[in-house]
Parts: sequence; structure tokens; C-alpha cells
Amino acid sequence: MKDLKYLAALTIPISAIISIYFKEYWSFFTLIYAFGIIPLLELLLPQNTANYSESELKKKKENPLFDWMLYLNLPIVFCLLAWTLVEVTLSALEIYEIIGLMFSLGIVLGVNGINVGHELGHRQKSSERFLGKLLLLPSLYMHFYIEHNFGHHLNAATKEDPATARYNQSVYSFWVTSVFRQYFSAWKIQNKLLKNNKQSFLSIKNDMFWYIIFEAAYLILIFFLFGLIGLLFALGCAVVGFLLLETVNYIEHYGLLRLKTESGRYERVKEIHSWNSNHVVGRIVLYELTRHSDHHYKSSKKYQLLECYDESPELPFGYPTSMVIALFPPLWFSLMNKRIPKEMVLK
Repeated sequence: MKDLKYLAALTIPISAIISIYFKEYWSFFTLIYAFGIIPLLELLLPQNTANYSESELKKKKENPLFDWMLYLNLPIVFCLLAWTLVEVTLSALEIYEIIGLMFSLGIVLGVNGINVGHELGHRQKSSERFLGKLLLLPSLYMHFYIEHNFGHHLNAATKEDPATARYNQSVYSFWVTSVFRQYFSAWKIQNKLLKNNKQSFLSIKNDMFWYIIFEAAYLILIFFLFGLIGLLFALGCAVVGFLLLETVNYIEHYGLLRLKTESGRYERVKEIHSWNSNHVVGRIVLYELTRHSDHHYKSSKKYQLLECYDESPELPFGYPTSMVIALFPPLWFSLMNKRIPKEMVLK
């Protein structure tokens, strides 16, 4: 039964169902749940730094239940998207209700869409990677697959990485630099991949072209079915979804810098180059994303197998709480800057 704990990640979609069904001020319930109730629970509940034994890891690795709990997010995300679009375009809603639903659905797209898509995007099976890309579609962030897998995991905790926040950089500045730099970086990586495989820029193997086509088709379909209001709402939800991701990116490597060796190359990514959290609620809701050092150590390692290392730098709070704190830069800097080793500061 303990393995079913990750079903708690579905409390985010459940909170969105409450928002959609009751509307009015309840339309903001997912926002309140994700960044009010969950942070409160993280403060009240103890951390769990325990790792699994070898026999436990083997059982968890072979148990398909963990994969199916990820797959379940696909119909949930798209059904909630369709339902919300119907409500927004066919019901006489007040502006504040539409805004509330935009935040609620956007959080679902970020947590159960992009986050799960990220996990599946690291899998070996092409079918799982395909599902991962589908989950990135509603947030219009399909290029994340290329930049994250072939860029971020190579350049994390360096100045070359768009998804690593520098020392004293605010989350608002990071949103701008990361969003645009990651997109252009994805094109650069795609071009390099094509050249390495002796393919032309206009090749059918240019995935970035396909991402543009899929995302454009998605938006055209929404406009055709739900009109301009539906299209604007979908765009707003996408922005909420990918800014949620970028806020997570911000706290994951904030201020940490990999040092260069005598050869001029960066040292390999170690357990000390990512911020971790062992707060149980955030761990479960985010499918162990908070054990980020182990994820970078071996990116193909499934979420249920990720472990905690004593040498990994720890956030004072869980990921959801840290995301809220990051929205207040002076508070964030006062908490985090003193925790960064001086020799690692990324400026």
C-alpha cells in the first residue's frame, strides 16, 4: 500500500475539479491548495531522509504500478483541459472566475503535465518519451524535451545553462532569461543533432519543426472549437504552466557553480550541484523531483528509485514552499545566499 502514496500527486487535479465544479471564489482553490495548504503541511510534517535497501530498490524498479501512476496523468490532464474550456466558453463566468480557473488549470499543466512529461522524457522507451512530449503540449513547451535532455543535463550549474539561476538573480529576471534562452538553445541543439546525423535543417528529422506544427495545430483546434476566448484562456494556462516549471528550475540550482578542472573543462555534475528537499509532501506530489541531485547523477533513474545524499545541499523548506518564498526576492536571498559555498557561487 505504501507504493500507492504517489497517487497523492492527483490531489492537484482533484483540487482543480473542485475549482471547476464550484467556480466563484473556489476557482482559485488549486492555487490555494498548491501554495498554501501544501506548504503548511510541509511545515507540520517531518522530513524523511531514508533510502531503500537493494532488495527494495529491485522490487520498486520491476513494479509496473509506478509507471501506470504516471500514465494516468495523460487522460486526467487532457480531460480537465477540455472540461475547463467548455466551462469558460459556455458558462457566464465573471472575470475573476476565469482568472482563477486559469491558475488552477495552469498548475495542473505544470505539475501533472510538464513535471510528469519531464519524468517520461528521460525514459528509454520511445513510447514513454512520446507520452512525455504530449504532456508538454498544453503548456506549449515541447522544446523543453530537447533542451533539458541534451542541454541542461550537460550544462547544469554552469553559466552556459539557461536553466541555472545565478547568485542574486531574482526569479522574475530568471523567468525572462530562462524562457528565451532555453528556446534558442533548443534550436541550437537541434541543429547540432541534425549535423551530427548528416541531416539538413529542413529534414523531417527536425523535431523542433514538428513541435511548432503540433503546438500550432493544438491552438488552431482550440480556436476552432472554443473561439477566441478559449484560445486566450489556453494561452494563459500555458504561461502559468511553464512559469511554474521555470520557478522549479530557479530553485533547483540557484547560485550553484561547477568548478573547472586544470584542463579547462567543468567538473562532472555531482551531488552538491542541486538543491534537494526531503519534505514528504513535496516529494510525493512532485514524483520525487525534489531529490534532484540523484536525478542529475543518473537521469534515466526512475522517480521511485531516487535517493538522498548527505553531501547534497538542502533547501530549508520543501519545493512548493520554496517556490512561494522565491516570489519575494529579498526573503529568498536572505535565506539562500548564506547556504551557498563561496567557491561555488554562480554570478
